[in-house]
Amino acid sequence: MESRNPAFRHMGEQARREYTPSPQQLQDMYNQPAYTPPAVRTMTVDDVVVKGFLSLGTLALTGTLAWVLNLGMGVALVSALIGLGVGLYLSFSGKASAALTLTYAAFYGVAVGTISHLYNDFYNGIVLQAVLGTALAFGGMLAVYSLRIIRVTPKFTKYVLAAGMALLGLMLVNLVASLFTDGGLGIRENGALGIVFSVVAILVGCFFLMLDFDMVERGVQAGLPEKYSWACAFALTSTLVWIYLEVLRLLAILNSSD
Repeated sequence: MESRNPAFRHMGEQARREYTPSPQQLQDMYNQPAYTPPAVRTMTVDDVVVKGFLSLGTLALTGTLAWVLNLGMGVALVSALIGLGVGLYLSFSGKASAALTLTYAAFYGVAVGTISHLYNDFYNGIVLQAVLGTALAFGGMLAVYSLRIIRVTPKFTKYVLAAGMALLGLMLVNLVASLFTDGGLGIRENGALGIVFSVVAILVGCFFLMLDFDMVERGVQAGLPEKYSWACAFALTSTLVWIYLEVLRLLAILNSSD
């Protein structure tokens, strides 16, 4: 609506005279290309490799410091609980975060380093054996996945997830049972049952590596943004920690029976 104030009306007329484009300017504006949003770099396998090394490197660094300082099981328990909380948040929220992935790796590294130091005090050289065993498991499952010896299908994924949930459920029941009975169900004790449980846990962890590899491949094929490589790095790191701890536990049981 036109203002009745002469001063405002004069300012409006002057503004229209100053900013009215010429026919050539209108044509130039018409000829300009349409706006396109800036391209987002998509995730590559190299991105996952780099982020994975950063995550594992952070875990190894804090684990080494915890080993050297010998912080004790109290610190290890607190660090493990914090790492578990961050890990559960990343798992169920589906977020891809560099800060949270490295935070998970740092706190879990403290727990893993302290636990490794404790085991190595009882069985000298067992930690190196567990690291080599974990590396062999990773390499073996990568070969199996690459050669399509085992294919990751929806049914395979469902069975692996069910097995993982069953293992976690058994460990929780065993924890509760240990409050009332010495050794609980016996699945984490030395002996045949403990060996069987550790072997099954390692195998399930290896199958979870297959799911992680499939996650990476599907993410690259779908052209997901580069930041989602952090989600893949977190998945690989958490699975490798799981396998390492179970291999360490299995080797301790086998050494105790000598």
